[in-house]
Amino acid sequence: MSTVQSAAYAALSACEITEKIALTQQAALQFERGELAFTHPLAIVEMSTPGRPSKPELVGARELHARKLGSVEGRAVLLHAVAHIEFNAINLAWDAVYRFPGMPEQYYRDWASVAADEARHFALLAERLQSLGYAYGDFPAHNGLWDMARRTHSDLLTRMALVPRLLEARGLDVTPGMISKLRAVGDLASVQILEVILQEEVRHVAIGSFWFAHACALQNMEVGSTFLQLLRTHAAGMVRGPFNRDARLSAGFSQAEVAALERFHDDQERCE
Repeated sequence: MSTVQSAAYAALSACEITEKIALTQQAALQFERGELAFTHPLAIVEMSTPGRPSKPELVGARELHARKLGSVEGRAVLLHAVAHIEFNAINLAWDAVYRFPGMPEQYYRDWASVAADEARHFALLAERLQSLGYAYGDFPAHNGLWDMARRTHSDLLTRMALVPRLLEARGLDVTPGMISKLRAVGDLASVQILEVILQEEVRHVAIGSFWFAHACALQNMEVGSTFLQLLRTHAAGMVRGPFNRDARLSAGFSQAEVAALERFHDDQERCE
């Protein structure tokens, strides 16, 4: 029987997009059917970057510039940026499965289901890009999500705080604005895709919140104060508002945490 770890590593290391999506779908089905052994017999292989195609070109985040959504190219640039996030999210979900042994079986089932969702999101965006005359890889992108994965590779507590609860949760805040702008220019096909993604990303962040709380409990640490301390230590300058309070509450944040994030953001703004 194949193992959870080997299935995750195969999808994580695949370079071709079609292969990564196919392996993700296959592994998700194997999880559902009970065809994977929940063991981690292999040593963790560190990788500076997961399997990815040669394009898009990766550049610094400050080298990327938004374009007006009134043009087809401007909408394609926006959708390409979201597609790149979803592609990275496939790898992040599999890395969460691959990297952290000894967790309850539900942990691995949760992140395998996230990987399958992210692959489906990516496919929807890739198809939409194609309908606009573009493809994934046509525009540059940045690698911030995977950079954070590398920084949190050795600690589940920090990974759950800074990837799903910081970076991926940011999507809950900014996606409604994207939807409003695309609706204003009449791109209802793209709106429909982003609405699906927003709804399902709430569950993904909630999974991160659940396993962050689990990791806190194992170390007898309080969730809210631990989360804020990790932000202060590892994410200076990265907490940006405004915050989608309703979505964050649905995704496992407490009222106190959202209020603390708002204060954290305000303090950060005053110091800049």
